[in-house]
Amino acid sequence: MTHDTKPHETPRHASRHETPRLETPRHATKTQMVREEGPSALVRGVGPNVFRSVLMNSSQLASYDFFKSELLKTPYFTDNILCHFTASFAAGTVATTVCSPADVLKSRIMNASGPGSGSTIGVIRASLAADGPMFMFKGWVPAWMRLQPTTILIFLTLEQLKRAVDWKRGDL
Repeated sequence: MTHDTKPHETPRHASRHETPRLETPRHATKTQMVREEGPSALVRGVGPNVFRSVLMNSSQLASYDFFKSELLKTPYFTDNILCHFTASFAAGTVATTVCSPADVLKSRIMNASGPGSGSTIGVIRASLAADGPMFMFKGWVPAWMRLQPTTILIFLTLEQLKRAVDWKRGDL
C-alpha cells in the first residue's frame, strides 16, 4: 500500500567511471508498462479525464460568475468576501452535481465485468435497471465535501488577487 520512494540502483554499468543509473519505482513501473502494453498505455484514460475536467471547470466558472452577479443585484450583498464565499459555495454545489454522473459512470465502466459490460451503453442500462436513474448521484455528498473547500479557496483567492491588482494599478 505504501510507495517506496528510495531510488534503486540498476545493475547495468558500462564502465567503472560511469555513475550508476538510479530508477525510482515510479519510473520503473512506467518503463515496464510501456514494455508490456505499448506506449499508448501512458495515455489510457486521458479522454474521460479531460471530459470531466471540462465539465468541472466550465460549471465552476460559469456558475460562480452567475451567482456572484445575481447576489450583487440584491440589496443584501456588496462586492466583498461574504459575496465571494456565498457564490463560490453555490458554484461548488453546481460543479459537484454536474460532475457526479461522469464520475459514477467512469467508475462503473472501469469496474464493469460480466454480461453487458462490454460497452458504455451496456453499463448504463445495467445500472439503470439495478438502481434507477439516481445511481448517477451515488457518492455525491463525499464528492461535495471534497470539492467544496477547494472551490471556496480558489474563488476567494482569485477575488483577493484581483483586488490587489486593481489596487496596484490605482483602479481601487
